This record gives sequence, C-alpha cells and structure tokens, in this order.
Amino acid sequence: MPGHPTRASRLGWGYRVAVAIFWPLLMLLTKRDWRGFDQLDDVDGGVIIATNHTSWFDPLAVAHPLWAHDRPPRFLGKEEVFRVPIMGPVITSAGQIKVYRESAEAIGAFRDAVEAAKNGECVVVYPEGTITKDPDLWPMAAKTGAVRIALASGRPLYPMVQWGPQAVMRPYKKELRLFPRKTMQVWLGEPIDLSEFAGKEWTPELLHQATDLLIARMTEIESRMRGETPPSKPYTPVSDEPVPDERDEK
Repeated sequence: MPGHPTRASRLGWGYRVAVAIFWPLLMLLTKRDWRGFDQLDDVDGGVIIATNHTSWFDPLAVAHPLWAHDRPPRFLGKEEVFRVPIMGPVITSAGQIKVYRESAEAIGAFRDAVEAAKNGECVVVYPEGTITKDPDLWPMAAKTGAVRIALASGRPLYPMVQWGPQAVMRPYKKELRLFPRKTMQVWLGEPIDLSEFAGKEWTPELLHQATDLLIARMTEIESRMRGETPPSKPYTPVSDEPVPDERDEK
C-alpha cells in the first residue's frame, strides 16, 4: 500500500460524485497535453503542488491529471465557496481545505494543509491567491503559503503550470466556450530545492525569497509552454484593482 491516498481510498461521497460527473465530460470535451506527472510515481508520501490560476475552470484541468496519476488532490479553497448551495457540501465531503482569508482563522487552513501533506495527501495551492490580474495572464507576485506548507511539512514542493482553461472560461467571466475542443496543457516541473531555507528562521525576507524562486520556476515553465517571453518581473496588483479590460480579448 503506498504512503498516500489513492483513487481506491475512502475519499468521501463528494469526491466520487465529482469524478463521476466531470471525468467523462473532460475526456469528451477537452484535449490534453500532460507532462511531468510520471515523477510522482516515485514519491512515497505527501506532495505540495503550486499552480498558476487563469480561470474558474482551471481547478478541473489541474485535478484531471492528478487523479489520472492516482494522486487525489486536496485544494485550498476560499471559505465562501464552501457556502455555495450544492457545490459547498460536495467539496466539503471531498475533503478540500477551507481558507478564511484576512482573518484570525487563516492559520487553521495552514495547519490543515501541513497535516494533510504529512499524512500523504496531494495538497494543491494557488500561490497567487486569486486568478491572475496580469494583463497577459502570466503568474503574479505570490503569497508565501505554498513555501510555508512545504517547509513546515518537509514534503516536496512541485511547480505546476496550466494553460488552456482560460480559452474555455475567460478570467473572471461566467461562461463556457467548449467548442471547438480546447487543449488543456498541464505541465508538472521538478520539485523546488528549498534546502537552503530549511531549518532557518522564517523571516519575511526568507519566505519571499523562496516564493520568488517558486514563481520564477512557474514562469519559466509557462514561457516554454506558451513559446513566449515573460515579463522581466511578476506583476504586482494593488489592493482592489479592477480586472483589466484587455482580458476580454484573451
């Protein structure tokens, strides 16, 4: 028995319902370009996956290859999503991790994620915290949560990049553009080497340095995926910044 949950594990009725609905739909309605996931076969125990965020559709694109490679994902999700009728009970049963942003309860999500990683789970984190506001959809400057979970749990941190979901559902748009079928490119990079940060005091400088390394790796993977040159530094949004109009054309 591997040291991590598999598709055969007891995952909750919500997981089974989601898989029964979305697996056949994704197989039918999308094309796939998955790379790098075979490396998870050699990892016994939990992993942390840090991925970019381009669309409300991309959790499905991210979960699809992880499930296919026998790593049922546990996402960190905003608390308000858990209160949505029908969806809320499903994701709660599926064991997803509730995040209370900007509140005293936020530390609970961190502890739950660390414990999950230590217990062999595949923990998926969006380090940007929200859909990117970069006008060209490159990864933004990120929060330090993914790095902190990896350092606290001692489990490997993998950069993941997806591209394609934004063609199905544009950022911040409630729509579905399924035809013609879109290719979901999801590439998993090699784990980030955090050895230089391990065992040291978690100063803001250290955490941001490690997070900058993560985002740089994600951006490099996305650059190869898209065949484009990324910006010289990640976009840093200001508080309450509106979504750029240019995004309507993406």
